[in-house]
Amino acid sequence: MTKIHTQNAPDIRVVKPHFLFGAVSFAVAVVLMLSAQTELFLPHYHNKILAIVHVNLLGWAMMLVYGSLYQLVPVVFETKLFSETLAKITFWITGISVFLMAYSFWTGRLADALVGSAVMMYSGLFLFVINIGLTYRNATIKNIKNFFIIAAIFWLFFAQTEGLLMALNFKYNFLEANNLYHLKIHATAGLVGFFIQMIFGVGTTLIPMFLVSHQHSEKPLKPSFALLNAGLLSITLSWLYFPDRIILTSGWTMILLSVLLYVKFVYDAYRQRFKRKLDEGMQPTMLIFILVFLPVIFGILLLWQDNPHAPLALTLTSLLLFSMIFGVINLIILGQTYKTIPFIIWLERYQPYVGKYQIPLPKEVYNARLALWQYRLYLVFFFLFMWAIFFKNEALLRTALYILAAVAIGYNFNMLKMFFHKPVLKPLEKKRYKKTAESGSAV
Repeated sequence: MTKIHTQNAPDIRVVKPHFLFGAVSFAVAVVLMLSAQTELFLPHYHNKILAIVHVNLLGWAMMLVYGSLYQLVPVVFETKLFSETLAKITFWITGISVFLMAYSFWTGRLADALVGSAVMMYSGLFLFVINIGLTYRNATIKNIKNFFIIAAIFWLFFAQTEGLLMALNFKYNFLEANNLYHLKIHATAGLVGFFIQMIFGVGTTLIPMFLVSHQHSEKPLKPSFALLNAGLLSITLSWLYFPDRIILTSGWTMILLSVLLYVKFVYDAYRQRFKRKLDEGMQPTMLIFILVFLPVIFGILLLWQDNPHAPLALTLTSLLLFSMIFGVINLIILGQTYKTIPFIIWLERYQPYVGKYQIPLPKEVYNARLALWQYRLYLVFFFLFMWAIFFKNEALLRTALYILAAVAIGYNFNMLKMFFHKPVLKPLEKKRYKKTAESGSAV
């Protein structure tokens, strides 16, 4: 089982703002979805859909990845973060650019405000890459777990480069292919190259640790990593230089095989687990390794559509996009929120009192029952939402969005409960205290 190197952990003030910003962004994304409603039935490149997607992915998902990675660097790289000051600067640049970008998309100001927000976002990413890159250089252990994370950051850098070029193209119109062509490259690099690969990389450490699995095999990880990146490279080169359906199909096939191998790793860890009952954090985490096949299926169906602008192709694209975001990325965030953040808060509040007082467990700093119902409601939202998009049903869509709003309220309530948690200390039991005292005297 992986040990957590807390002596290398950064100051809590580096990490906490990322999680709070993420919770607010989740709520903002839901408000925007409620405001848009039937516009969600429009093609995926509609301005308001792009605003919602970017607030969700950059404001909630990516910001939580940044915060989590700063905290998990001691686990995965076994070294201290290179610069906490750089991390704080990155947070402010990224946070401001997220809402400026959302405003740009929502209002259709693509030739002015979007350019400024894209430049800011890219600058924040550049600082993040420098910070993690220099941290990795000092890593004491370099293995396949690190490679997933470094490769994910590379694909994020590539995805945001594409995003910056598209933003500049709205103003200067210098790209040979139109922005819609580059949008699929940008989305694939971001969703699969960064988010899926980051989930795989962090999951190689956290999933066995939270399942308390000791005997699982890590053999599937290397071929999974190689196939995922080979598939992404094939798809990207094909789209950029030599469009060919066979190459694209081969690329997506490699990605599918990569996912299958990683799921095998997760299943082995699950089967070998010591902790038999899954809690409110691990239930959604395990489920995403089933739901991850949904976007793969939609992607394969989309490959064989001759006209990407036909109604069926546009619907499949929307289903692929939403199943990836809401069925995989958001769901694992909902789960891992209750595995990582409570532990971070617990360390801050209670580590000085260990052995001196009776202290609560990390799961006691939030409402576990609310977290479980939040997860169940989210599943109801997800399936209603996917049916609504497929059938273009307004009543189903409204119902799904109201359920999502309830989930967002519960999520933010639990987040605030954790961050404003006050230590609850009780005296040690007498027998336990006496035994501890005798041990101390013997020493």
